[in-house]
Amino acid sequence: MSGENPEFSVVVPVFNERDNITPLVNEIVAALRGKHSFEIVYVDDQSKDDSFQVLKDLMGSVPELRVVQHIKQSGQSTAVRNGVKASRGLWIATLDGDGQNDPADIPKLIEARNTAAPEIKLFAGWRVNRKDTGSKRWASKIANSIRASFLKDETPDTGCGIKLFERAVFMDLPYFDHMHRYLPALVKRAGFQSVSVPVNHRERGSGVSKYNNLGRAWVGLKDLRGVAWLIKRSKVTGIKEVSRR
Repeated sequence: MSGENPEFSVVVPVFNERDNITPLVNEIVAALRGKHSFEIVYVDDQSKDDSFQVLKDLMGSVPELRVVQHIKQSGQSTAVRNGVKASRGLWIATLDGDGQNDPADIPKLIEARNTAAPEIKLFAGWRVNRKDTGSKRWASKIANSIRASFLKDETPDTGCGIKLFERAVFMDLPYFDHMHRYLPALVKRAGFQSVSVPVNHRERGSGVSKYNNLGRAWVGLKDLRGVAWLIKRSKVTGIKEVSRR
């Protein structure tokens, strides 16, 4: 890469995804190289397999790829946030590391951004044809319904991993574990808007899911109360600077 900062950074958190890394990186490159200025930032959350070594080896053949590693395992939200902090792009695209998000959808999100109003700072993927198990789809449907009734975030699929957002706006949001599931509500709380964009969804290529429905639901209920409290206590106002006469 050149010394200039790219317009886009693609942030991918991973934990034990060694067989999904190379195919996903190749797909990101195919979707963006020659079309946009970009970098890829992988965050290894102290994988127990050789994901980190796969990433280091891949850096030799993919100049856009950068790799950071957590000192201790810290979870997906922290990995996303640290990836964004390490990124140099003005806009961030995120993908889950399991390969279920399709990198070919990133240009679709970019095109939506290019034609959107300036107050829209988040373009969230919407998995209209999910490839998960039936139990996982039903759990997600119920969770989305409960979340929407609490937060009024007008988002049909907040759990989709593929998103595009302005880096500066993200870095100004309150940070907490699992915050990546509440970005539409948090962006709205900050005084901006988000839109949902239909995207492709694929079956997991390799490995196993890191979540179970019961654990996700329990954590989600506690988080909902916290996010609702944040929204209730928020106050957004514009400012103007006084000019000298």
